[in-house]
Amino acid sequence: MRLKIASLSISAFLLMGSATYAATPYTVQQNDTLWSISQDKNVSLNNVIGMNLLKSSSIYAGQTLYVPSSSKQYTVKTGDTLYKIASASNVSLWAIQQANPQVRQINWVYPGQVLDLPASAAQKPAAPAPAQSSVGAYATQVSQLVNQERQKAGLAPLTLDAELSNVALAKAKDMIAKNYFDHNSPTYGSPFDMMRSFGINYTAAGENIAKGQTSPQAVMNDWMNSPGHRQNILSTNYDSIGVAYYQGAWVQLFKK
Repeated sequence: MRLKIASLSISAFLLMGSATYAATPYTVQQNDTLWSISQDKNVSLNNVIGMNLLKSSSIYAGQTLYVPSSSKQYTVKTGDTLYKIASASNVSLWAIQQANPQVRQINWVYPGQVLDLPASAAQKPAAPAPAQSSVGAYATQVSQLVNQERQKAGLAPLTLDAELSNVALAKAKDMIAKNYFDHNSPTYGSPFDMMRSFGINYTAAGENIAKGQTSPQAVMNDWMNSPGHRQNILSTNYDSIGVAYYQGAWVQLFKK
C-alpha cells in the first residue's frame, strides 16, 4: 500500500475568508458532457472543472460530480486582489481560485480581467457527530506522541481539543467518502475555511494529513520524518491540536 502525507499551515495575516462553497452532487448521465452539465445547471464550465479538480474533460456515466451554485462574473478593478474580492463577495478565497484555474497566484489578477464568482453557501455544514471510542483512542495516542516529541524539543505541550478533533474527523470521513487526498475539500473548502464554518476561531492554524498508515506510531514516524509535517508538530505558533483517524485517513489540525 502506498502511504501518503501532506502538511499545510497559515498565519493570522494570511487568513482566508470564512464563507463556504455551495455545491450539490450530480450523477453523470449517458451522453452528458461537462459543457452540457454546466449549461443545464447555469454555472460556468470553469466552475465545474475547478470544483471537481478535473485534469481533463473526460467524464463517464455514473460518475459523481459536485456542481457549484450558479455563478456571476466580476470585472477586476484597479487595486483589487482575490482576497478583497472574496471578502466583498462573501465567497471563500479557495472557491474563487477553484472557479478560476487560470489564476495561479493570489495577486495574479489585473484590471479588466473577468472572474467567475461562485455563489456563497447559504448555510454552514452540519457539525460532525462526536468521535467514536476507537477514533478517540487513536486521537489520544497521536496527541501523546506529539507531546512527547515537543517535550524532547523543549516545547510546551498541545492541548487535545475535542471540538477540533471532531472537525478533523469530518475531514477524514470526507476524504474517504469523496475519494481524495488533499488539503482542499470539495465539501468544506480549505482547512481554514472548514474550521471557521464549524465555529473554530484561531489566530494561527495548520493541518497534517496522511493515508494508509496502520497505527499512531506509524503515522507519527512518517510525519516526523517529513520537514513540513515536523514543522507543524513542533511549531511554537499553536497551543491546541485535534486528531482523527477514519478508515485509513489521518488528520491533525493545529490552532492557537
